[in-house]
Amino acid sequence: MTTETGPGHTTADGIVHTTVDGIRTVLAPAAGPVTAGLLFRVGRADETLATSGVTHLVEHLALHRHGLGDLHYNGATAAAYTHFHVTGTPADVVEYLNGVCAALRDLPMDRLETEKEILRTEAAGRRHGPGEAMATWRYGSRSYGLVGYPEAGLHGLTADDVREWARSRFTAENAVLWITAGSVPEGLDLTLPAGEWLPLPEPTSALPATPAWFHGDDGGVVLSSVLPRSTEASLFADVLGKELFRELRQKGGYSYTAAADYTPRDTGSATVTAYADALPQKQDALVGAFVDVFAKLRAGRVEQADLDSVRASALAAFDTPELAARMLPGHAMDLLLRHRTLTTAEARAEIEAVTVADLHRVAKAVWADALMSVPGRGVDWAGLSAAPAQSPDTVTGRRYSSVEDGSVALLVAADGVSVVSPGARSPSGTPSAPSCRSTPTAAATSWATTASASPSNPRCTASPPLSSRRWTPPCRPRPWSACRPGTRPASRGRTRRRSRPG
Repeated sequence: MTTETGPGHTTADGIVHTTVDGIRTVLAPAAGPVTAGLLFRVGRADETLATSGVTHLVEHLALHRHGLGDLHYNGATAAAYTHFHVTGTPADVVEYLNGVCAALRDLPMDRLETEKEILRTEAAGRRHGPGEAMATWRYGSRSYGLVGYPEAGLHGLTADDVREWARSRFTAENAVLWITAGSVPEGLDLTLPAGEWLPLPEPTSALPATPAWFHGDDGGVVLSSVLPRSTEASLFADVLGKELFRELRQKGGYSYTAAADYTPRDTGSATVTAYADALPQKQDALVGAFVDVFAKLRAGRVEQADLDSVRASALAAFDTPELAARMLPGHAMDLLLRHRTLTTAEARAEIEAVTVADLHRVAKAVWADALMSVPGRGVDWAGLSAAPAQSPDTVTGRRYSSVEDGSVALLVAADGVSVVSPGARSPSGTPSAPSCRSTPTAAATSWATTASASPSNPRCTASPPLSSRRWTPPCRPRPWSACRPGTRPASRGRTRRRSRPG
């Protein structure tokens, strides 16, 4: 078909706005091969635990037919978006994008089970970073916390489930296209189902209070904080990284890596993450020095030289050749998330206006929302509270005792699921159940904070989200490969949760 390009406009920085087959499109020319990306506003945070992996599965199915080609291409599924991108000649770009959209219109369901296995293999070989558990402890088993979980929904997803997800989420109105070219390449056919822009998921919380801490993996300290997206917060992360490197590596000699990062999460919020590693014998000293860095910045002792340095680096980025083309991916992402887009002049002015006092305010805000993973002793002494590792309640429902250990039981009710044992209490909660897991043997696995399930059919169904205030970080999967209903634990006692997220 003939691609229709609607009327558009050109920004002050030379980025052309237009539409292609109803998809918002931004263009800017660059020398050399053409690079293009097709973004969709759907990701893992839009799923539930019972459907987790469906977006990634759609991405794999959409790319299957390109598997034997010579194109330089890839796809990525993140918390809030899915991205298909390619580099090559204009004809290569047309072939790739047309193929992706054709596949999204008619996914190759003969590959469904094969791609599920490939995704499991991919997950098995994936290396987990030091901050892997942060999202789980902060958000629980819903919204942005799902990125910390395995794609547990793959087993139960049917062809109809996957088709419906693609039809309702991978639509023209929910997409943005960017191309490093002065005009739209001839021959594009990006026809997609009609739909609407998908609002970003409301973030859930598993933390009753912040700042908070939890026992994480050995090897390092991680701190994350969520705060409003701003130029000040971005520059603060750069200053924080310099301070951590100077104090923990150059002066203290505790760390090889000491760094900080600023990453947009959604339309209005971003995550600041700080990390430092150390050998086991130096970890206690590292935690103290790490906290001291934040204490210094919260006290307002921000070095003007550090601000000047990171400001100069940020401003130097605007001197890059073919700046408009380099800005395209970020510009397209802002359009997708409906975040404000700044011209180069506006962005420069904001960077130049940041003061030490601004960074002082950000430092206090970062600490106020901090979640810290520590390898050894707790950090209550620094004013942080232990993140909750148990639920105050259990549901009243049908009991399924473990065959391996009769004192451990799964309680299933319409308003939640609990795992209990002598001295241990599991997550439980409201009808806002994201899921429990169904295994190939059709036995339920308690993996979420709450779930609704029928004892005769343990595959779970998700209800509309309600308040997340009672949700706590979920437990690691416990094998319920053989349960017998109605049996009671051998002993009784006060119950609390016995496992931790990870």
